[in-house]
Amino acid sequence: MPELGFGEACRLGAKTFVIGAVNPGGTLPEAWVASIVAAIEAGMDVASGLHARLESVDAVARAAARTGRRLHDVRHSARTYPTGSGKRRSGRRLLTVGTDCSIGKKYTALAIERELHRRQVAADFRATGQTGILIAGSGIAIDAVVSDFGSGAVETLTPENNPEHWDVIEGQGSLFHPSFAGVSLALLHGAQPDAFVVCHEPTRRTMRNVATPIADVGDVIEATIRHGRLTNPDIRCVGLAIDTSRLAHDEAGRTLTEHARRLHLPVCDPMRTGVAPLVDELLAP
Repeated sequence: MPELGFGEACRLGAKTFVIGAVNPGGTLPEAWVASIVAAIEAGMDVASGLHARLESVDAVARAAARTGRRLHDVRHSARTYPTGSGKRRSGRRLLTVGTDCSIGKKYTALAIERELHRRQVAADFRATGQTGILIAGSGIAIDAVVSDFGSGAVETLTPENNPEHWDVIEGQGSLFHPSFAGVSLALLHGAQPDAFVVCHEPTRRTMRNVATPIADVGDVIEATIRHGRLTNPDIRCVGLAIDTSRLAHDEAGRTLTEHARRLHLPVCDPMRTGVAPLVDELLAP
């Protein structure tokens, strides 16, 4: 696909300029403002997943008001949410968790939902971050919810359902990440998952944007079960989703095999091998 200017993109049918990158803290760099204004003046609405609101930038707000274009702050909701209750609710739920942030939780959840649909199992992907919301068309960016209401927002996102229906919930951060563990714990308590999948990238040595060593997979499994039992005593791990994109084919295969042997769980790379083994374990009687 050739790179297009804003005017040409509009002529070809583009309606919304999406800010698809998020820096730590979700701020809007000053260097981006001119491009956003140019997109608005070319005839586009703007959608942003940043914590910073588009309307808070004077040049962007003035351009939108002048042209009648809409500004969509995807990360922010106008709704209010209750505090979490921990009350058990009908339906089944799977949560993707991780040894770090930005490690494949969203893609794994989407792949599991797709595999469940292929097997004619009722399932819905539940987006909990800005990119997931753009993909699904709905969801709640949990990291933009006031902390007291995080678990309640997840309960709202995954309400009671038919007993055999699966909500496949996009995870965020890691219980071991010093920046985002609070969000991860709220997700775990609010999701009340029956099952979880651990996402991992084996070549990382430290967590994203901090010097903290990458979490051990076994530690993540143990901590997720320990904390998850608060709202679902029957929580269980159904496997690992490992990103082997930085490994050669043979090394990737060995990595998957070694983790499966060590942990006695199904292990896959959602991109290379698919997620069928995880769904087999999920649906096993």
